[in-house]
Amino acid sequence: MSKPPNIDSENPVQLAFWQRKWVKNLLFALFLVIVYFALRPFMQGDVVQGPAPAFDTESITGQPIRLADYRGQPVMVHFWATWCPICQLERDSIERLSKDYPVINIATQSMDDDGLLAFAKEHNMNPDQIVNDFDGRLMKAFGARAVPASFIIGPNGDVSFVEVGYTTPYGLRARLWWLQ
Repeated sequence: MSKPPNIDSENPVQLAFWQRKWVKNLLFALFLVIVYFALRPFMQGDVVQGPAPAFDTESITGQPIRLADYRGQPVMVHFWATWCPICQLERDSIERLSKDYPVINIATQSMDDDGLLAFAKEHNMNPDQIVNDFDGRLMKAFGARAVPASFIIGPNGDVSFVEVGYTTPYGLRARLWWLQ
């Protein structure tokens, strides 16, 4: 009499296809992608299209910042918050990007100017490029509902690209390069 084969859960050859670890991981990743794309319309809100909202403000160091001053070149308007964990992941890459392309960093619903100045120094950020949008007025003008939100404005002043949520520095850099 022959014995039935020994079923060992550690042996992937004997596991059913749907029970294999790589299949479960692939399905989980697919689930995350589906959730991301399902939430994306909510995260983007009613973001502006066409001409970017004009603003005339100043940085936390008192430097004047006007979107109109960037006419003729691409510029990124980046909304973030000190309390946002995803913004923390992007922070260093946004700072590196700002060395090659104009970036206006808008800290929304975060701290007062002194707190933001201390935050900028602690994290090696250029405070001359940081605008305090404590009440969320600028973010609302752009129509974003979540941070981080990046608006890439073309040389003609129109919003060319919008990214809400984490995005790679390579993608942002490519979009800015494309608009030059």
